[in-house]
Amino acid sequence: MTRQTEPNQTATGGTDRETVVVVGKESVGKSELVSSLTGDRPTSGNFRGTTVRSERYVTSSYEFVDTPGLVLDQDTEATRDALAQVADDETVMLVVPATDVDEDLEDLLPLVEDHLGIVVVTFWDKVEDTDETGRALEMLSADLGVPIVPVDARDVARPMTDGGTVSDGTPSGGRDAYAQITNALEQPGPFPGQARRRVGTRIEPPRTILEWPYLGPLVSALLLLVPAMIAVWFANTLAGELDPFVAAAFDPVVARAATLPEPFATVLASEYGFLSMGPFLFVWAGPTMLVFAVVLGVYKNTGLITRMTVSLHPTMRRFGLSGRDLVRVVMGFGCNVPAVVNTRSCSDCTRCTTISAISFGSACSYQFPATLAVFAAVGMSWLVGPYLFVLAVTTLLYVAVIAPPEARQSSMIIDRRTFLQWPDPKAVAREAWSALREFFVKALPIFALITFVAAILDRLGVIDSLGSILGPVMGLFNLPADVALTVVLASIRKDGIALLTADGGGATALSPLQVLVAVYLAGVLLPCLVTAFTVAREVSPKWALTMMARQMAAAIGFAVLIAWGGTMLIG
Repeated sequence: MTRQTEPNQTATGGTDRETVVVVGKESVGKSELVSSLTGDRPTSGNFRGTTVRSERYVTSSYEFVDTPGLVLDQDTEATRDALAQVADDETVMLVVPATDVDEDLEDLLPLVEDHLGIVVVTFWDKVEDTDETGRALEMLSADLGVPIVPVDARDVARPMTDGGTVSDGTPSGGRDAYAQITNALEQPGPFPGQARRRVGTRIEPPRTILEWPYLGPLVSALLLLVPAMIAVWFANTLAGELDPFVAAAFDPVVARAATLPEPFATVLASEYGFLSMGPFLFVWAGPTMLVFAVVLGVYKNTGLITRMTVSLHPTMRRFGLSGRDLVRVVMGFGCNVPAVVNTRSCSDCTRCTTISAISFGSACSYQFPATLAVFAAVGMSWLVGPYLFVLAVTTLLYVAVIAPPEARQSSMIIDRRTFLQWPDPKAVAREAWSALREFFVKALPIFALITFVAAILDRLGVIDSLGSILGPVMGLFNLPADVALTVVLASIRKDGIALLTADGGGATALSPLQVLVAVYLAGVLLPCLVTAFTVAREVSPKWALTMMARQMAAAIGFAVLIAWGGTMLIG
């Protein structure tokens, strides 16, 4: 069957683009392939009629819909939900890696049976391109009745034309691959339910230290801490230097906003107003989130994230999570919102546990910089190490208790390694842009709403009243009563932890153990409202309330244990 080569024109003179749904397992190079093919920056949204997130890349002739990587060894519901929405007249681009052609086709062909499409084999640069390997793909293509195009996903440059001439700067290999893919899309074939012929070769990427039995998980865990360590350096240097200048620039704006009629003056210029807290948002939270996005983008683009997933999976399974789930928890250090949204591709039996872990233990780009600011202000920057250790240990214990038995008893094995490669700056920038977009589109509007809520509650005296009521309770944690106000505000906004350094916050009079307990309790007692609203939207309001109550009980128990257990050890 041959597709029309020219896009149809709509009645308004626009272009009716052909939709190509890109399908493949995780870490097969789908996103890199489509981005390289189109040269376009993606837009994000839910896949038609589903809760599955997708990235969309648009050219003059095609709209490529990059669906999330399929995780067939955990759960196929999200996969089937997405594929069920593929219209009969839409083309499917099935992406499989040269390392596992036969295995991936065996798993994926039943999901796209009878749909028109093509197969793109990535990582072909890792294969010795001989007459024999070429014939194997040709015979497989003839057997399937579907075009097969082998490519290096990083070298599928979309030709830039000027008067019909390809620019000299486009690599010839990229032009060839681009032409082969676009030609194949014009002549897609119907997918069969299975392949009768096999390529017969399996390429195993070289083993690294990450695959060593005992040292591998330790190295992987340390690598996951790298973003936090970089953020510590960043927060204590660049952001620390910029903060006074940005705050000074905001002061006149805040003063002018204070003269506005109510409720604008309260919402914008009060102690908890949007403009009052603006410097913290832009100097600390935003850049810290960007640091995490860039580092995780490098991990993903180089293949390290998949290697770490495989290495950590056997250990994390004992706590009721998979290696993939842990990666999403670490994502929460950048911003809880995209991390929670990304749990949509988790297994049914681990998704809610992963969300709970993100809510409890992911010190987001608001919380983490505020914590660093407190440690620095009281001259105890060294506390960041003990803090991260306590946070990690208590989060794992919390997860182990709440995880359903079937998650810990799962026999699921994740052992698929990918090739390691140097990062592509464009791909890393694309990942960072995606994280920034989620931050500004999803987290920032809720932050503005919370600013409004916090400012109104402060104007009404509710925050001070709650602080006074909870003041005596602080003795339970061996803390003075004036710490209660910080705990209350941090339950609304995680940057409220920074109030420990303000006048009356009392941090300067606390011992190192008390500072640690105060920061820990303020950080984990409840998720901030941004996270709570996101969880309610992703799962349900009832489950979000249950999660918050459970988290509060665990946080109180751990904080009491740390406070009095630490006192006994020190004493």
